[in-house]
Amino acid sequence: MVAATADVAIPTLEWLLKSEHQLIHVVTTPDSKSGRGHGLTESPVAKWARERSLKVFKPSTQMELVAAFEHCDVALAIAYGKILNEIILSTPKFGFLNLHFSLLPAYRGAAPVQRALLNGETTTGVSIFKIDANLDTGPIYYQQVYEIPAMANSGKVLEDLSRIGALGFHAVLIDIASGKTPKPQNEYGISLAPKVSKDEAQIPWSKTSHQILNLIRAFNPAPVAWTRFRGETLRILEASARTSSSVLPPGSLLAEEKRFFVGTGDCSIEILKLIPAGKKEMLASDWLNGARLTAGEKFE
Repeated sequence: MVAATADVAIPTLEWLLKSEHQLIHVVTTPDSKSGRGHGLTESPVAKWARERSLKVFKPSTQMELVAAFEHCDVALAIAYGKILNEIILSTPKFGFLNLHFSLLPAYRGAAPVQRALLNGETTTGVSIFKIDANLDTGPIYYQQVYEIPAMANSGKVLEDLSRIGALGFHAVLIDIASGKTPKPQNEYGISLAPKVSKDEAQIPWSKTSHQILNLIRAFNPAPVAWTRFRGETLRILEASARTSSSVLPPGSLLAEEKRFFVGTGDCSIEILKLIPAGKKEMLASDWLNGARLTAGEKFE
């Protein structure tokens, strides 16, 4: 049985369907309100399961949670988004396994990939551990190292790690069947990865180009790095370390041969993709055509 909400669980679900194991049902969060009309939207995992005619539980109470996890040997939790108490954790015969997107005990918490990229890490990985009552502290069955590609954003890293984790469950379930026990986490190297807020994604142009590029990568696809231009929010999806021929103060803008540069605390960077207020994603060169920059304009 799998408890999941986000689409990072789908590679594991796909693997389970093809494996020798039986996927009894899928547990996910209740439908949420979204859009201007506040209509109900099901989770990506619920949609995936429905399209394959699989049974889906969307528990919202304690009793419903317990019932959802009964009669299974082991539950796999992947970006489920719910805190499970000890009663629920003890319901499956072998408990709950969690796929976490870091090399624990580093980056415990809700945003391990975003925090790793924000800090300029070049290596991360996955951990599969048995969930206990605390936050990402349970004993570990499996870990796999992953080298972060130089220009990769959080979306790309999570996509890669979700595939690595799906393969990891194959080895872990074999270990459980053979009676192997997980190893306690190290007591050193502990760090936290709290949920990212929209305010954190505002670009501080006085920081170094390296720090700003890391921020842009870390917060793509969500919540997306942003700044202010002419009083409106402008979201930045992709940027490059390529610099302009001119020295630019932090936040200052320059259009140079159909390329778009912004000053930072040490040098300029080139903006490649962005999302203007009320519009869709576009190339920075296309945005420049309509923006018609004037001398001295800056990002706020």
